[in-house]
Amino acid sequence: MPANVIGAVIDPSFLIALLVAIAVFATVFTLLPAFGGDPLKSRMKSVALEREELRAKQRARLAAEAENRRRGLREQQSVGMRAIVERLDLRRALADEATVAKLRMAGFRGQNPLTKFLFFRFVLPIVGLVLAATYVFLLGGLPDQPFFIQAFVCVLAAYAGFYLPVLYVSNLASKRKQSLQLAWPDALDLMLICVESGMSIEAAFRRVADEIGAQSVPLAEEFVLTNAELSFLQERRQAYENLAARTGLETVKSVAQALIQAERYGTPISHALRVLADESREMRMNEAEKKAAALPPKLTVPMILFFLPVLFAVILGPAGIQIREQGLF
Repeated sequence: MPANVIGAVIDPSFLIALLVAIAVFATVFTLLPAFGGDPLKSRMKSVALEREELRAKQRARLAAEAENRRRGLREQQSVGMRAIVERLDLRRALADEATVAKLRMAGFRGQNPLTKFLFFRFVLPIVGLVLAATYVFLLGGLPDQPFFIQAFVCVLAAYAGFYLPVLYVSNLASKRKQSLQLAWPDALDLMLICVESGMSIEAAFRRVADEIGAQSVPLAEEFVLTNAELSFLQERRQAYENLAARTGLETVKSVAQALIQAERYGTPISHALRVLADESREMRMNEAEKKAAALPPKLTVPMILFFLPVLFAVILGPAGIQIREQGLF
């Protein structure tokens, strides 16, 4: 029996098979890390991914907390203002359709701007009256004036506080309207190019909003809002009418009517847009010419007060100096 075992062990075929098995095992053992990858690298990668996830969660949590704080402060302010406005029924007393339209033309949308507008129209007269009365009666302002003049100054301060929000909104509306009017012809040209290239009106509004934003941010906002209304409103006509109402420009109203007719009858709008773009460009040029024509009368008074005295001094100054040196005076 031991002789058979020894003979089997020293058999050349057994030895060859054993060597082949050892070689295969060594080869697999050597190449296994290459196929399995570096465990350290995999662990470091998993740690890095987990760290990035934690950072993203932390940033999201901090951003949500900051937004909640800001939103809570705004809601508290708007809730307090809304309570005062609703309790005193200021919306019926101080607001009408013209006020809402003016706020929209100034870029204020929604109920919160109207609430703040009414709140400040109610508070600022009281503040102005208190400040004026404190200055006049407590601090001794206008001591030489009679009581009637002092009371008139206090009333005038309250009146100014009452109309101060109106002036602020009107100023913003005029500036915004001027920005819209200057950029509108270029926007119409871009819209015409988009429509003639085969774009839909929604895609044209979106594309023009991206391009015209560098020239007029309010016009880009109006185009984006109109694009959203075209997607969500049941009647597309309402979106065009809202665009005309928010801008307050006659040229925008003309384009809105052309778009409404195109939606209703299915007619192409490229020709109408081309004609309206030419008219808008001519109107902008006429406004520039009107300002240029009004410039000489405006310069008359400054020239008389500032330019002519200097000119006379330069021309007659040397002659006056020579006459004085000669002793004629």
